[in-house]
Amino acid sequence: MMKNEILKSWIDQYSGPLLKKALYMLSNKEDAQDVVQDVFIAAFSNYDSFEGKSQPLTWLMAILQRKIADFYRKKYKSEPNVRLDHFFDESGSWKNNDVLNDWNVSTESELLDNQEFNKTLEECIEELPTRWKILLKMYYLEEKKASDVSQELNVSTTNLWKILQRTRMQLRECLEFNWFSKV
Repeated sequence: MMKNEILKSWIDQYSGPLLKKALYMLSNKEDAQDVVQDVFIAAFSNYDSFEGKSQPLTWLMAILQRKIADFYRKKYKSEPNVRLDHFFDESGSWKNNDVLNDWNVSTESELLDNQEFNKTLEECIEELPTRWKILLKMYYLEEKKASDVSQELNVSTTNLWKILQRTRMQLRECLEFNWFSKV
């Protein structure tokens, strides 16, 4: 079979799983479609380097991971820094101590099995600044090591931890307002 025919069959076979993964990681259909298209362009350009030691989908998923990292890197650099004035006063003290309160939940699985809670959580994640969302997804959803995330996005590990802490605070506040205060 010729290179063009093979790649066409790969597009037919693997577009669905690649798009599903990209959509999960990017949360935007157009961005996900663009990244998957970039995957197939890269696969076409680098087809000769595919040695067949793995399944084509495995190779394409590896390309997808790199394309998503490139997407995040580019997006991260273009997103401005975010201030946290609504959390702290001028002296650095909490403005609202509610974020320190425990939630009345017996187990995490009780929440994670609740479809409405998951919808609220996804909405809260989508409200995060893009830079924070990128780090959150790479670190928690892709389960990348902090050193890898720091290197890929060219941020110090200290800065990564600060952003992740701020992200968790913002998510907590959003969940507090949109879920726990209504339950």
